[in-house]
Amino acid sequence: MTRRIIRLSMLLWLSWTELMPAAALDLRTAALKIPADGKSLCTTRLQEAIDRIGQAGGGRLTFAPGEYLTGTLVMRSGVELYLEEGATLKGSTDPRHYITANASGVGETPDIDNGSALVYANHVERVSLRGKGCIDGQGLQLALCIDSLHHTGEMPDPNYNYRRLRPNNRPKLFFFLECSDVTVEGLRLQSSAEWGLVFNKCERLAIQDITLWNRAYWNNDGIDLTGCRHVRVSRCLIDAADDGICFKSHHPDELNYDIEIADCDIRSSASAIKFGTASYGDFRRIHIHDLKVRDTFRSAIAIESVDGGEIDSILVERIEAVNTGNPIFLRLGQRAGDKPGALRHVTIRDLTCEVPFGRPDEAYDLRGPEVNFFHNPFPSSICGIPGNSIQDVTIEDVAICYPGRATKGMAYIPLWRVSDVPERIKDYPEFSMFGELPAWGFYVRHVEGITFRHITLTLADRDFRPAFVFDDAKRVTLERVTPSAADQYFFEGGEEVKVE
Repeated sequence: MTRRIIRLSMLLWLSWTELMPAAALDLRTAALKIPADGKSLCTTRLQEAIDRIGQAGGGRLTFAPGEYLTGTLVMRSGVELYLEEGATLKGSTDPRHYITANASGVGETPDIDNGSALVYANHVERVSLRGKGCIDGQGLQLALCIDSLHHTGEMPDPNYNYRRLRPNNRPKLFFFLECSDVTVEGLRLQSSAEWGLVFNKCERLAIQDITLWNRAYWNNDGIDLTGCRHVRVSRCLIDAADDGICFKSHHPDELNYDIEIADCDIRSSASAIKFGTASYGDFRRIHIHDLKVRDTFRSAIAIESVDGGEIDSILVERIEAVNTGNPIFLRLGQRAGDKPGALRHVTIRDLTCEVPFGRPDEAYDLRGPEVNFFHNPFPSSICGIPGNSIQDVTIEDVAICYPGRATKGMAYIPLWRVSDVPERIKDYPEFSMFGELPAWGFYVRHVEGITFRHITLTLADRDFRPAFVFDDAKRVTLERVTPSAADQYFFEGGEEVKVE
């Protein structure tokens, strides 16, 4: 059903391109007088060209080969930016050339820390960015300039992170707010000063065949979807210093719905796919499939509701993860929000994963913060909280190789002290949040209705812990699970365990 709806939406999107007025501008046209030397600031002239096409009812602005230096460009309805091969749109390294949503007078984003971006769109429709060219945010140079201007007092950042010596208010590559019928296709996108492509409360969104390299600075997420509907992300190469693809919801009335992530290759110094941490609204009918995940420090798949949102009807399948720190992390907490959240009806199947002993992201110049305590390798975790259990989870056709090499001298939670594992009900969700865990394969707590079917867990070296620990887990089914020895399972406070 998800695929049928998305394909129907994509057919509807085609109609606007066929009916789009013939307004078109080519930056080769001498009359536009837009230099392509990568040094002359082109913001005003490029914006005039975009506005002209928008006023004509829509059309294409073609970027010929060359380098176009610019600050914020504001998209208009019906406009397509087409970058030919050899064309690069370069973000200015001067933060004064960027506008924020509030400063521009074209809208407000009270739930987003910073609406500043190289490409900005607010309440527009039928827009696209396509081609074989490149959009380069020059994020490292831009972030360092922001840092210097903070310290000289010229542009003080009230949220400056003194602990990590970095500014927080940095432009994104894209920021789209409440837009519809948006296409991003074929481009190379790189080097944001902060998050990469951010879509907030957008619908009918297609992102396909892009290469996204976002490792220039801290908090470099790849794609962030906040309260979006009818979305397809497909055939994308993503290499991010933070989360690869992240779903968020900042208000209880936001809903991420009818989303497909398909055929993508993701590297990340955080998590490849992540739901949360902002999870005030709901996430429903999301299909993630045919992904390759590699060199990822945190989780291949992290599904987290900790602010009152409901996560329901999630299918994850055909995932190949190599050199990944944690295969699966499912968390239901209560960090914030006025009501209890929910995490239910989740299926993860056809997943293979190899977990290394050391950090998998050693090759990154900027790596996510290390766990600040000594620990043995972490298992996958599926954890609710007392009185609010995760419900109806199926894990099937999964093969995971863990590194082993656990030692009691490093850290030790014996099975008779399994209740000593902290609940961390209000903490930031992360696969390492509970500290040392008493299992090497799966740690399951406060779950009602979970099936493990056709599971193979192996160790590269010895581990003194059992493969599975279940604490307050009800309606547990284990079907054709390896290892099968009785001493590889521990049950505490649960009921209705079925082993086949």
